[in-house]
Amino acid sequence: MSIGTILLIILVLFLIGALPRWPHSANWGYFPSGGLGAILIIVIILMLLGRI
Repeated sequence: MSIGTILLIILVLFLIGALPRWPHSANWGYFPSGGLGAILIIVIILMLLGRI
């Protein structure tokens, strides 16, 4: 497995873990999952361009 694939898997797991499911994190909004989603999109684009 390449480093890009491993990074992609880790970012997907972080994105799933950042979803607001508990009452104490519900008022955080979409900031944690939105930020990780943006990083995930950037990594996917870099993988498609062959940079990673």
